[in-house]
Amino acid sequence: MTPRLDAIGLVASDMAASLAFYRRLGLDIPADADTAPHAEATLPSGLRVLWDTEETIRSFDPEWTRPPGGGERLGLAFACDSPAEVDSVYAELTEAGYRGHLKPWNAFWGQRYAVVLDPDGCGVSLFASAE
Repeated sequence: MTPRLDAIGLVASDMAASLAFYRRLGLDIPADADTAPHAEATLPSGLRVLWDTEETIRSFDPEWTRPPGGGERLGLAFACDSPAEVDSVYAELTEAGYRGHLKPWNAFWGQRYAVVLDPDGCGVSLFASAE
């Protein structure tokens, strides 16, 4: 048997804040997950996104500490239907108080591309074909 990618795990310092961010990107996450130590969302492809609080991680790994530099080591990418949608989603998120990292631009590789940081500092790319 060959292992297959089944889930992407995120560690949240503030579960409700993290889930609110990803709900704005269209993930279907139950409202009661905001106070849970663990939450999951299954994407249409079957891939799951998992969130655990820092306390949950420390419950089985007492030596765990937040990596230096925040969430820079992980990045998620969300496909948008058009360049205009990249711009509008970026604007919606930054106007809601999330920190923009790269404003929308026409990347040399043929995409409209932008990056917003989630509440834990993980880069979240927004992209669409520039054509």
